[in-house]
Amino acid sequence: MVLVHSTRSRLLTLLMGMCWAATSCVVLGQAVAVPDVAKIEGFEVQKLFDVPNDQGSWVSLTVDTKGRLIASDQYGGLYRVTVAAKDGQTIIEPIDVKTGRAHGLLYAFGALYVMSHEGDNQPSGLYRVSDTDGDDKFDKVELLRKIEGSGEHGPHAIVLSPDKKSLYVCAGNHTKLPEIVGSRVPQNWQEDQVVPRMWDANGHAAGILAPGGWICKVDRDGKEFELISMGYRNEYDIAFDPNGELFTYDADMEWDIGLPWYRPTRICQAIPGSEFGWRSGTGKWPAYWSDSLPPVVDIGPASPTGISFGSGTKFPAKYQNALFAADWSYGAIHAIHMEPNGAGLVGSSEVFATAPGLAVTDMTVNPIDGALYFLIGGRRSQSAMFRVTYGGKDSTAATTFPIPSDLAQQRRLLEMLLQAPAEEADSVVERALPFLSHTDRFIRYTARVAIERMPFEKWSAKVQAITDTQGTLEGAMAIARCGADESATAACKRLLELNWDALSEFQKLHWLRDVGLLWARHSESVKPQIEAIASRLINDFPNTSKVQNVEISRLLCGLNAKGTVPKVMELLRTAESQEEQIHYAFCLRVATNDWTEDLRKEYFQWFVDAGKFRGGNSFAKFLANTRAEAVERLPDDVRASLGELLTAAPASMVPNIELEERALVKNWKMDDWQALSDASLEDRDLENGRKMFAVGQCYKCHRLEGAGGSVGPDLTNAGRRFNPNDLLETLIVPSKEVSDQYQATIFQLDNGQTISGRIANLAGNNYMVQTDMYDPGRFTNIDAKTIEEMKPSAVSMMPTGLLDSMTQEDVLDLLSYLRSVSESSAPNQ
Repeated sequence: MVLVHSTRSRLLTLLMGMCWAATSCVVLGQAVAVPDVAKIEGFEVQKLFDVPNDQGSWVSLTVDTKGRLIASDQYGGLYRVTVAAKDGQTIIEPIDVKTGRAHGLLYAFGALYVMSHEGDNQPSGLYRVSDTDGDDKFDKVELLRKIEGSGEHGPHAIVLSPDKKSLYVCAGNHTKLPEIVGSRVPQNWQEDQVVPRMWDANGHAAGILAPGGWICKVDRDGKEFELISMGYRNEYDIAFDPNGELFTYDADMEWDIGLPWYRPTRICQAIPGSEFGWRSGTGKWPAYWSDSLPPVVDIGPASPTGISFGSGTKFPAKYQNALFAADWSYGAIHAIHMEPNGAGLVGSSEVFATAPGLAVTDMTVNPIDGALYFLIGGRRSQSAMFRVTYGGKDSTAATTFPIPSDLAQQRRLLEMLLQAPAEEADSVVERALPFLSHTDRFIRYTARVAIERMPFEKWSAKVQAITDTQGTLEGAMAIARCGADESATAACKRLLELNWDALSEFQKLHWLRDVGLLWARHSESVKPQIEAIASRLINDFPNTSKVQNVEISRLLCGLNAKGTVPKVMELLRTAESQEEQIHYAFCLRVATNDWTEDLRKEYFQWFVDAGKFRGGNSFAKFLANTRAEAVERLPDDVRASLGELLTAAPASMVPNIELEERALVKNWKMDDWQALSDASLEDRDLENGRKMFAVGQCYKCHRLEGAGGSVGPDLTNAGRRFNPNDLLETLIVPSKEVSDQYQATIFQLDNGQTISGRIANLAGNNYMVQTDMYDPGRFTNIDAKTIEEMKPSAVSMMPTGLLDSMTQEDVLDLLSYLRSVSESSAPNQ
């Protein structure tokens, strides 16, 4: 069957729906613009057609050498689409082969590669579909490699290598790494937890260990897999920039929202040998741990799907050079703009196109017409194909992609060492060793993993002979990850010799991670040295660095070091955000020394009071499990004395951080701040500003220096991006300009009810709508059939009046504090 159609209006869409059951259907007309899609000025988004119901819900997309698009139903077959010329017709042809269910498609080497999921008596794996007789019809299916994994965390994308000689594939964390012939990543990965990990409270990914999600290079026949990068939760797609740098968009664990181990969705530069630190449950690594690499940019809560660079589009230069990244949950396509950050890249995210229910599944650039094509659908929801073109005034001439920085080129030279065999160890170590002391994090990382791939005896003595501080820290990490116990003992002694006060903030975090790794992997042999380290740490703990306190408390509680409990309880008592408080409570559950009766009562009362906190689907169960584990470690007599406190129900959930009642000071207006300037923020009380950030309940929705909620923008760099007046205006008049990324949708239902919120998930005809930013894990379900109208809300989901209990001095302190955080936020060193 060949189905021919195009769209012209909502009426034609309805008429089309009436003739899907026919053998073929022709509807004259052209693609239509979609006015409800908010987009960058000058761009046009056209809806080409709705996918017929009997062709399923399309989730992957590629283009062949003739410019025809090939798509796959998530649960069914493959389809080839010839897109209409300006006045022509669009043709959909079902591809008559026994494969499909693809999360990844690629047309290369004269064939169609399909990353198929289990079904129709076929296993999940990498398939090749060919036309053997030259009649322009696919007729042969080959299973190139079976891959253990299926579903939405199974095997995903396939892309062509930069040299166009091989393939790259990726898979989510429920996919077993296939047998590999080589690895750019040192094959010494472990869980590396200092405090015992808890599995997800609802059982998701329980028991799954590293490497988690992975990226492999594959030959065109699917015989040889080489591991390139690892440590992802669920990266659906991968893309190369014109310089051959590889990128992906990794998923968050949305059930963790509100918890300290929550990691937002993020764009990652997947350099060879990279590790991004996903571990199941509470075990996820912070981005500042030096045995992993940081993201290019955090996006926030989302459901990452397809990505594509703008290379080959007829777009303005800025967008030809951008990485487009799709968010299925919140209905958006982000344009990621990147610039050099040492040997890596740092990015900013711009909402390129968004609309309610625009559940983008995949996208591709068609080099024939220079347009960006994308699909919506997934989970059996209504699917459609769209085309994005540019008709504005800016030039669309092909641009030159920026060349890599000198530091990036140095990193790429080091990356060549990651392919060297063990027989070349002496040469590899000689070339890489000096770069352990480099000032750039990406270069140090690449040098270290190049060395770790070589036999330990070839480099152990040379690493231990390093005398400079940074090289010592990097060398201690390599020894912790690869070395024998006696070498680990020597590394501990060397760390003790370093002058703590002379270390930078990032070096102190590196030092603490080294100690944690040495303990996690060599606990028995390094116990005396680690105890000495704990004794030194406890003296100046806690200190003024929030992130140091987080890491020192993790280490000291994991060691069950004497003197730890009273000091961590002090931090639990004074922490401003719920994430910080939960971190300290989580660490304290394993500490058994130095408890007094009053401290135990205070600790377990905290679990009752914590009922006011909000979070994702696993939030409440994680708190309950943390308390349960702490109770298990109590002596019987203590358990009896605490009685009902150990089982008391959590307090009623209310969206307020527990702070003293504050009277109304003034209903602040922008007219009250006409004299505000940069000079107004000099010599302010930053500690009071930090307190005001909590008073204003900012932590409920916004992240700052890694702490806080994630349903609103990260404010860590807000003080650098905005001048004082603009920053204050976003606080006093949040609805003056509402970002498309965080804009609510108003749903008018057929029963007269009106609901306002953000679509966070969908399945079939069911929309799951987030209506309360204070309670991100609670959704209102809306049946799509009952919706009469959807339109963007002009009112911000951020409440007004958050500054009205603050004095003028308080507000100035808050603005100065936000600026100071932006200025001092640590780069990815």
